[in-house]
Amino acid sequence: MTSPAPKFPFKWELLLLLSLAFFFHQGDRAIFGVVVSQVRVDLGLSDSQIGLVGSVLFLALALLMPFAGYAGDKWPKHRVITACLIFWSAATLFTGLATGLFSLIMLRSIATAGGESFYSPAAYALLARHHRETRSIAMSVHQAALYTGVMTSGFLGGWIAQHWGWRSAFFAFGSGGILLGFVFILRLRAARVGPEESRVAGETAATSPLQDLGRALGVLFRVPTAVMLTIAFTAIVFVNNAYVVWAPEFLREKGGLSLTLAAGYAMFFHHLAALVGVLVGGWLSDRWAQRRPTARLELQITAMALGAPALLWMGLAPSVVSVCAAMALFGLCRGFYECNTHASLFDVIVPRYRASAVAVMVMAAFLVGSLSPWLLGRFREIYPAGHGLGYGFAWFGAFYALGAIAVVVARLKFFAKDRITEAP
Repeated sequence: MTSPAPKFPFKWELLLLLSLAFFFHQGDRAIFGVVVSQVRVDLGLSDSQIGLVGSVLFLALALLMPFAGYAGDKWPKHRVITACLIFWSAATLFTGLATGLFSLIMLRSIATAGGESFYSPAAYALLARHHRETRSIAMSVHQAALYTGVMTSGFLGGWIAQHWGWRSAFFAFGSGGILLGFVFILRLRAARVGPEESRVAGETAATSPLQDLGRALGVLFRVPTAVMLTIAFTAIVFVNNAYVVWAPEFLREKGGLSLTLAAGYAMFFHHLAALVGVLVGGWLSDRWAQRRPTARLELQITAMALGAPALLWMGLAPSVVSVCAAMALFGLCRGFYECNTHASLFDVIVPRYRASAVAVMVMAAFLVGSLSPWLLGRFREIYPAGHGLGYGFAWFGAFYALGAIAVVVARLKFFAKDRITEAP
């Protein structure tokens, strides 16, 4: 009698499902930058107003993050993830019905943020619970879904908008996310029977709901390494938020490209290189970290130090070809950093409060990062035609340099003391 074939481990099915959700999470977010020129003309908006839509989205994400983190630590993570997927997808779909600045902000910025903000804290904590030895590669594959979602939104969203208008792009992406939500209702229940979260020395249970909330939201600020990593992540988010809103328009005015080509090139070259960086970096990081605990931080330092001149080159490059090459180099550096964004954080945060730590880190990053789309819009208005966005991206390289310095401080001064060891 032959033994039954081994079942596909749930931790990999979970990774697949969450990667599909993150695909729509980022595709839905990026679609606005793809169709921004059509939206501006159709609704009669200025560059600053277009930037304001992106800034309100990121600000709303930041303000909701503390509640999202607490929910991810307190309630069943699979239910939080499923509910927010359906909610943000519905908000994306209804964005296609916007008629002016107010409705665009309410649907695109506030309602979408209400769903998207609750995803990441619960999703990353759930992945960390099911992936220990494979944590960096799992986070990397999940992060790769971000890049594929943005690349797809670039070409597919641009193509849909060019043929049927910008509203149809929101209808298509929103509907896809809602359908995936029903798959989650059926399949993600198994996440609740996964391994229990391990405890580490010094970790204690909260004595009351208020104390639990205060401890959860303050845990990141009690760990110096986590604070330095938050500064670096803020630099990443600041640049990324501006890129996803303005990069297609930057390429369109740089080379007179069509909407489809400008959006496609801006999203494809950058995120394809980031995809390579995150997958290769995640594999290397898991291997190196077994022998050298500081390997994740050292990979992040290198990535940010090289990303700063790449941004400078991108902003000042004279042709479409050179801009695309710089976008790709910037993307590669971004991928090598982001393969360890959460794995590095979880090296110094106890399992009980990981969703809250992610939420506070994202909140801080998006509070600052919410300014960058509006700031680039102001650059475009202030400087001569065709130069404002380029000057803005070039200056943004300074944020990557600052982030590299923050991780250097964490590596040299704090990490050895802050590092935790999980029970097997």
